[in-house]
Amino acid sequence: MITIHSDTEKVSTIKVLVVEDEYILAINLQETLESLGYLVVDIADTAELAIAKATELRPNLILMDIRLRGEIDGIQAAEQIWHILQIPIIYVTGHSDKSTVERATVTFPFGYILKPIREQELYVAIQTALNRYEHEQFLSSVLREMGDGVIVIDTQLQIKYMNQVAEQLTGWRFQEVKNHIVTEVLQLIDEKTLNNIQNPLIPAMQQASTFNLSSGILLSTKDGTLIPVADSASCLKDYNGVVTGGVMVFRDDTQRRITEERNLAAERSRQLKLQIAEMQRINQLKEDFLAATSNEMRTPLSNIKMAVSTLKNLLNQQNIFKAFAPEAFESTLHYLNILNHECERELNLVDDLLSMRMIDADAYPLEFTKIEVQTWLPQVVASFQNIAHTQKQILEVSVPPDLPPLVSDLGLLGRIVSELLTNACKYTPPLGRITVTVHFSENPKHKKNPFTLADGVEFHLLPCLQISVHNSGVDIPTNEQSRIFEPFYQISRNSIEEKSSIFDTAFHSSESESWQDSGTGLGLALVKKLVEYLQGSIDVISGNNLTTFTVQLPLRITKE
Repeated sequence: MITIHSDTEKVSTIKVLVVEDEYILAINLQETLESLGYLVVDIADTAELAIAKATELRPNLILMDIRLRGEIDGIQAAEQIWHILQIPIIYVTGHSDKSTVERATVTFPFGYILKPIREQELYVAIQTALNRYEHEQFLSSVLREMGDGVIVIDTQLQIKYMNQVAEQLTGWRFQEVKNHIVTEVLQLIDEKTLNNIQNPLIPAMQQASTFNLSSGILLSTKDGTLIPVADSASCLKDYNGVVTGGVMVFRDDTQRRITEERNLAAERSRQLKLQIAEMQRINQLKEDFLAATSNEMRTPLSNIKMAVSTLKNLLNQQNIFKAFAPEAFESTLHYLNILNHECERELNLVDDLLSMRMIDADAYPLEFTKIEVQTWLPQVVASFQNIAHTQKQILEVSVPPDLPPLVSDLGLLGRIVSELLTNACKYTPPLGRITVTVHFSENPKHKKNPFTLADGVEFHLLPCLQISVHNSGVDIPTNEQSRIFEPFYQISRNSIEEKSSIFDTAFHSSESESWQDSGTGLGLALVKKLVEYLQGSIDVISGNNLTTFTVQLPLRITKE
């Protein structure tokens, strides 16, 4: 026997379990191992005892005889020990027939030594097995500790390896699905269509390439849970370039998606803040411009109007001018009236602009008073009777006598109703009817109604008055109804014939025509702002040759 000098420090920690049912052979094998510097922790003569000793002593290596007494042999024992304990095993046997070798090979042994055993062969086999085991454990540790799931398959698409992360993600244990077809375990679904997609391992092996999954892919786990995944699949090749299988590396993509959504939300929030800041800057510039312009315009316009009034008085007092040059007198008076009319329009526009700015700035002063609507509203409507009569329109008002009092700003309310009546008189044709009605509502359709309680039951608050202005003979096109409350937007009036210029000396307008052209283009826009400032709402319904504006106001304004 050749003596091999080994590094005792290196192998002194190597513990070997001998499984041999022939006592003399077992003792000889123990002596040989100890002479090589290995530590024999025990000898077992049955497969059952070998499993028990391996579990108890946890040796570094097991020398296993294939033919053992008992119900199971060494191959079956080796398979159980490797499955449970992951201890490398070298078969030691006197049998080398084909069937025995094939059975042993299936268990992936770390070596195969035929009896009689030679010391040199034994040493080489043990060191080779230990080196292989160390290398495989290193690779297994790397795969096991990876943050991604790893699944390895052969050319038949059968699963040959799964790390712990893959087990956690799929919900399957490796031993449950070992040698199962990978598509039965790794079911991938398109997130948009919820249809199954082809496993990327298949094209990766067919084309001997690497495939990355596109975004929006879900993994269906063992219990049917769907989780977003990102992965790649690649083929495995031997040294000759022949495809021997495939490997898929995949991970739970939930956290990345959450982070991405959070980043997108943060970016959207940042962009929104920038937009809001820019809008606030623009609005401030607009308000400053309107304030400066309105104040600067009001003074010269008032002076012009005063000068026009003075000129008209002087002309009326100079009867000589009228007597000796009547045509020049009439023409001069005509143009002064035009100048006075246009000054009045511009002053009204300035007033409307200032009012809108004060409302937008929440600086419009409110003076609350108790309003008896059944007394107040007929008086407001009566002031428009002359205009309606001149235009041959029928103006009516219907107010129930038992209305509750309304607490609001009388000036703003009068301005709202007057503007709506002005608008109605302006667009109602001759012989058309204008009707003003008032209704009390316990359950109004209001921006703060209905309230929803915790139990899901809805109830309404804020009883209100509904003031409606109906006028016949005109329809507001549907596409214009959403725009009539925009500043400077005016409804088209196709029925009105084109008029000659006001600067034509032959032009003479009646009082009603002059009044019809006095709008600033801010009327309904201002009405909407005034109504909302009083915590109300305004709606318009138009069709079948009838248009109705309905203002809804709470009986009492609440402080917000």
